[in-house]
Amino acid sequence: THWKHGGVVGVRGYGGGVIARYSDSPDKFPNVAAFHTFRVNQPSGWFYTTKALRQVCDIWEKYGSGLTNMHGATGDMILLGTTTENLQPCFDALTNEAGFDLGGSASVLRTPSACVGPARCEFACIDTLDICNDLTHTYQDEIHRPRWPYKFKFKISGCPNDGVAAIARADMPIIGTWRDALRIDQDAVREYVDNGFDIVGEVVSQCPTQALEWDDKAKKLNLKPEECVRCMHCINKMPKALRPGPDKGATIMIGGKAPLVRGPRLGWVLIPFMKMEPPYTELKDMVERIWDWWDENARTRERVSELIER
Repeated sequence: THWKHGGVVGVRGYGGGVIARYSDSPDKFPNVAAFHTFRVNQPSGWFYTTKALRQVCDIWEKYGSGLTNMHGATGDMILLGTTTENLQPCFDALTNEAGFDLGGSASVLRTPSACVGPARCEFACIDTLDICNDLTHTYQDEIHRPRWPYKFKFKISGCPNDGVAAIARADMPIIGTWRDALRIDQDAVREYVDNGFDIVGEVVSQCPTQALEWDDKAKKLNLKPEECVRCMHCINKMPKALRPGPDKGATIMIGGKAPLVRGPRLGWVLIPFMKMEPPYTELKDMVERIWDWWDENARTRERVSELIER
């Protein structure tokens, strides 16, 4: 790209949330000689009113280019392109008029993001929206004031379908799950089969651990609970007949990231099951101990998974 490396800009009181962009050819492209980016903290689940969006867009038309990215990989609302002198007045308008704060950039806790969870999805095993909101408000200093070796990301998915791709993109994926047996409505199962659904081909044979068996004589779907890995495939195929168990919580994972220094990684299981109840003290105590260890031992620009590997 034709952006110069280096350059620091910001707004008062914040060490992150604004990304400096300077053209390496300002004489050729004077209108984008400076084209800085705001990251704006999104609401949990990306729920906006039209009034809120209109306010943000009006402010951005006034102080910036009008270009937006809804949403970046971080989850933030991305406002692309403004000048250095417009940064502070734009930020003041976003906070005082529209009620939005900046998200994270640089070596900070990046803005937590979550799927729509229980607001729209019947299979959510945790309240992703509350967890995301709680973590965001608890860790404001960590989001806005860089002090770590590199970035750290939470992403919260309500079920193992992992709607925000947390396993591939978050240093700490939080994935809703259950620890008892899958619930099966046998009458609904029979209705699927009677309507021509190929339960063996679409469900039983596709189970990765062969945890399901179809008794054709009894017209019954049998489960071996100890073999189930809660992958959601059968539920996705037969949502009227199968549901997660009632004992719900989250699997806490560690180490997901996109490529940079040492290549991409999928997160791996750290805590198989944790109850997720406000104020989420068990989760916070654990992650704060991880941060302390990582901050003490990591090299510059070394993600937590890379430190674990080293």
